[in-house]
Amino acid sequence: MPKTEKKTSRNFLSSMDISKEEVLHIFELANNFKNKSLSLNLENKVLGLIFDKSSTRTRVSFQVAMSRLGGTTIDLNPTTSQIGRGEPIRDTARVLSRYCDVIAIRTFNHLDLMEYANWSSIPVINALTDLEHPCQALADFLTIKEEFLDFKNVVLTFIGDGNNVANSLILCGALLGVEVRIACPKGYEPNNLVIDKARQIYKNKDLLKITNDIDFAVKDANVLYTDVWSSMGEENQKEEKDKRFYGFTLDSNLVAKADKDAIILHCLPAYRSKEITDEVIESKKSRIFDQVENRMHAQQALLAFLLN
Repeated sequence: MPKTEKKTSRNFLSSMDISKEEVLHIFELANNFKNKSLSLNLENKVLGLIFDKSSTRTRVSFQVAMSRLGGTTIDLNPTTSQIGRGEPIRDTARVLSRYCDVIAIRTFNHLDLMEYANWSSIPVINALTDLEHPCQALADFLTIKEEFLDFKNVVLTFIGDGNNVANSLILCGALLGVEVRIACPKGYEPNNLVIDKARQIYKNKDLLKITNDIDFAVKDANVLYTDVWSSMGEENQKEEKDKRFYGFTLDSNLVAKADKDAIILHCLPAYRSKEITDEVIESKKSRIFDQVENRMHAQQALLAFLLN
């Protein structure tokens, strides 16, 4: 029988892979890194990036985060490696386990990510799949915590497609006990399995609301969040979605229905005048670029958590 790799690593494939206490610990680490009150040396540690999808913020924030920890990043472009020629995931995962200390993977099918994790003997991080974007959710809730200090009585409203970002907000919100409202056109609700998992976690199941009524969703909300209507790989649905999502633009009229101290989030890139107006992005309520910066701090903390 061939020798198999010893599986001892801790993965971050989903918001469900860490506990509430661990999320709060990662936030504390991120805050300390951000304030430069904590220094950690991961010299000689190597992060491998496998990105099947385009990326700006996720790629750069991981590279900078690893650099600030004293480590090195290798960008394994599928078009210039054997991955792009059809090398089996099980082989790639075991090879990279011998060279790297952690892998961050951005791909389409969540099952491919799970296969990498199954065959890898080092930590595997979900840098986005069609199902979840848990690293984004860490940065989002870190930004919310910075604004409101804790999550007590916070209402987070996500407006738009029930996509990977919405799924991760739901799961992370459930862990933290945050009221999450998802407002989307009929037929574009979040993944049913994600909703079921979240409701199993919530102590108060009424804290998760999925609705097609955007006015109900934004009423007195503390956080208004939106994302692109058509995700990567859905270019052929763009015209249809633009029609179906009419009325779901985050504009000043919707903002006025939220809490007077509400903040605005968007994971970017943004299509101004579609899912959000230029006026709202550039308003004093916007924390979008704080949110962007927090991708780096949250991922630096996540890497430290997984590798230290």
